[in-house]
Amino acid sequence: RMLSGHNSKSSVEDSYKILELEEGCSLDEVRNSYRTLAKKYHPDSSSSAADPAAFIRVEEAYRVVLSDVAARQRPGEDGEEEEDQFKAKSLQHRHYLSFEGVGIGTPSQREKQYMQFRVDRATEQVLEYRQHRLGGSYAGNDLLRARDVRESKKVKITQAVERLVEDLIQESMAKGDFDNLRGKGKPLQKFSDCPHIDPMTHNLNRILIDNGYQPEWILLQKEIRETIEQLRKGVVASRRKLGEPMSPSEQKQWGQVCEQFMEDIRKLNKRVDNFNLVVPILSRQMVHFSPQKEIVRAQKTYRALV
Repeated sequence: RMLSGHNSKSSVEDSYKILELEEGCSLDEVRNSYRTLAKKYHPDSSSSAADPAAFIRVEEAYRVVLSDVAARQRPGEDGEEEEDQFKAKSLQHRHYLSFEGVGIGTPSQREKQYMQFRVDRATEQVLEYRQHRLGGSYAGNDLLRARDVRESKKVKITQAVERLVEDLIQESMAKGDFDNLRGKGKPLQKFSDCPHIDPMTHNLNRILIDNGYQPEWILLQKEIRETIEQLRKGVVASRRKLGEPMSPSEQKQWGQVCEQFMEDIRKLNKRVDNFNLVVPILSRQMVHFSPQKEIVRAQKTYRALV
């Protein structure tokens, strides 16, 4: 009693009539009607209407109606069959030119799989973004914490230095180191009414200068000037000793004097470099002394004296 997959329209209508149903009924109605008629016409039932032939017709009608109802409830089945036919006729690799190569099966099946793939990928991206934000916030908190630690250390060091300075001042006052300061017990004189000058800084500098303190760059500048004057006087004095005109031996001595003078100038230029590193004012920096120019200057000074 096998039925073919394709039933004619008349056989479908007859099957509905046999089951006492109308087209468009639900699957549950088909099953209920089949059970009722099967109990009525089944040969083994005790019903007075038992009829094997009628039971066979009911069973065949049930199969036809069941197939028809199932076909109506699967509207995409025909479309999938057409897709299968198209798949058989098209190139095999053409199915993988879309959906980023995701999924297997028919195009509709692959589309569903691709949509699920996109959902999963979006979920992973959201999780990665949240992890990145959390990691960045933790890193920012660590940086702020490290900066606070550094600032607290600076404050502690500053406070320690201030306490040390205050202790040294109090100790010096107790020893009487400030008793011999000029102007002790007298108010500080007002320096100037100029708003661009800090009176406190000026008064502190004046106190230091009045008591013999000088900055390092001033001392270096003084030493350089004194040294170059001594070298100039020394080379002129050496030239005067040799007299005029100079003999070959005296010229040799003069050459030795010039070599020593040039060596002294090179050493002095190194001190000039050190001075330029510590001088606070750019306009106060010094240039190197030229040994050749200094020798020419000594010759001119000697001729002027002669």
